[in-house]
Amino acid sequence: MSSESAEHSANWQPSASIQALQKRAKLLQSIRQFFSDRDVLEVDTPALSQCGVSDLHLRNFATEFVGPGAPDGQTLYLQTSPEFHMKRLLAAGSGAIYQICKSFRNEEAGRIHNPEFTMLEWYRPGFSHHQLMDEMDDLLMSLLKCEKGERMSYQQAFRHYLNIDPLCATTDEIVQAGKAFAIEQLLSEERNRDSQLQILFALGVEPNIGQQRPCFIEYFPASQAALARVNPDDGRVAERFEVYFKGVELANGFHELSDAKEQRARFEHDNQLRAENNLPAMALDENLLGALSAGLPDCSGVALGLDRVFMLALDAPQITDILSFGVERA
Repeated sequence: MSSESAEHSANWQPSASIQALQKRAKLLQSIRQFFSDRDVLEVDTPALSQCGVSDLHLRNFATEFVGPGAPDGQTLYLQTSPEFHMKRLLAAGSGAIYQICKSFRNEEAGRIHNPEFTMLEWYRPGFSHHQLMDEMDDLLMSLLKCEKGERMSYQQAFRHYLNIDPLCATTDEIVQAGKAFAIEQLLSEERNRDSQLQILFALGVEPNIGQQRPCFIEYFPASQAALARVNPDDGRVAERFEVYFKGVELANGFHELSDAKEQRARFEHDNQLRAENNLPAMALDENLLGALSAGLPDCSGVALGLDRVFMLALDAPQITDILSFGVERA
């Protein structure tokens, strides 16, 4: 048998052991019980959508639908998260909801990345983002047998680990902060301030936080609000948080923006950034904007990468160790 044939003959095998998949199934069962105990409704929304995401740093997979109403073909996008559809359910009166689903991002595959992955996303009407952080803490302590998470603001993290204030630092100060990582040239060539800060955060903050217990970073700059509300007491920051544990980003949560006009403006700004980076503009999701106009209840929501959580729970070195079939064997 040739070496190529031998390689292909082994690829039918799962990426993960059957024992790991059994443990994964029990963790999924415990998550569903967690939300059942709290009267949060499980929902199921489409993986395909007529609109993709405009976020500069996300890439949709796209496919073509040919059928009734689309004889010449219609582009459909595999969703990077179920967020837009879930918000439409919230606006329709669903109450508290959660979903465990496949999401898709046309990005790298590696130790903690697979282009197809399992997302847990949930929304809590009437919750502030701090109340949602409390609930996230409860879930992580249950799944990972870890201590209650540490909390710090984005500003505090930059001051502590990089000795700069990300909310008011000059471009020169940001570039100078990159000296410790020999990336001054990279930072000086990057035109977008938020991208500069994200590079510094990845190199100077992430490796230092959440090593012994999860770490919640909150109050990201308003320019990085995504779909979160701007803080009413400090317009420089958004009511957004991320969760890190053992060097892995696990979750991204918001006190959700409900202003349709503001959301439309943010989508349009995203497309401006895409044009500056030679990326195609994305059509605005008018169904989401219509739901926001009709009235999204005051709520907070969070997206948690379950495969990464399962990696940590099973002490697995890489994400394929807890996937039935990673992309290289799909």
